[in-house]
Amino acid sequence: MELVTEDNITDLAAARWGTAHDPRTAQLLEALVRHLHAFAREVRLTEAEWMAAIQWLNATGQISDDRREEFILASDVLGLSMLVVQMNNRLDPEATPATVLGPFHIDGSPEREYGGDMSDGLPGTPLYVYGTVRDLDGKAVGGALLDVWQADTDGMYEAQVVTDEARLRAKYRSREDGGYCVRTIAPLGYAIPMDGPVGELIHRTDISHFRPAHVHFLVTVDGHEPLITHLFREGTEYLDSDVVFGVKEPLVVAFQEREPGPTPDGGTSDVPFLVAEYDFVLQPTGRS
Repeated sequence: MELVTEDNITDLAAARWGTAHDPRTAQLLEALVRHLHAFAREVRLTEAEWMAAIQWLNATGQISDDRREEFILASDVLGLSMLVVQMNNRLDPEATPATVLGPFHIDGSPEREYGGDMSDGLPGTPLYVYGTVRDLDGKAVGGALLDVWQADTDGMYEAQVVTDEARLRAKYRSREDGGYCVRTIAPLGYAIPMDGPVGELIHRTDISHFRPAHVHFLVTVDGHEPLITHLFREGTEYLDSDVVFGVKEPLVVAFQEREPGPTPDGGTSDVPFLVAEYDFVLQPTGRS
């Protein structure tokens, strides 16, 4: 029998977890054990510090529910979400860059017609986001599903307010010519939720807890890699300090002011509005 010591505990624990029946699971768990032990050794982790960490993890789980994903938020602010996104979305340089999903996506958004208004009368400056969905060769991609969601003018997502209705989220289809048009309201920059364990941790640092103004998109269609991304408003605050590291230069878009008159969906507006033109470029499945 080999007795446990500080010198051999890592090898013993890694060997045990390396017995997982699935080879990939064994690889993940063995590496996890080794890296966790290496971290503890590097910082000379104290028992009190480890107990505080366990209590933080407990609190993060306890505040999470079907409307709040505190663990996703933790992954986002630590930069881990964007690292995983970038490692798993090594797309062609001409393809639209991917970013984080974030903690506020809700499945089952209602479908809207071309130019349909997903703001449903909420206060804010009308915004039309329009353009085409195409592939790397410039060919139009019709029938693409654009799942869209955003925060309101108070920086709140549907998951953060009490409502029984879909709020500032909808699904759109690109037309045969690849064209799409989303009608919404201009988003504002906002603070991530700071009333939980993640916020408590950020309060101990000089990290800005704000995100720049943006709209989320999840674009899917057969034969192409799914795309999770944001469009950020050009000139908005916090572009260079996004707390979840999501900003990429190709995703920064001008929101141009328009006087009352024709709108990109073929209609008219009797109030001033904003337009943002953007073409989503999708990578065909299996193309490197």
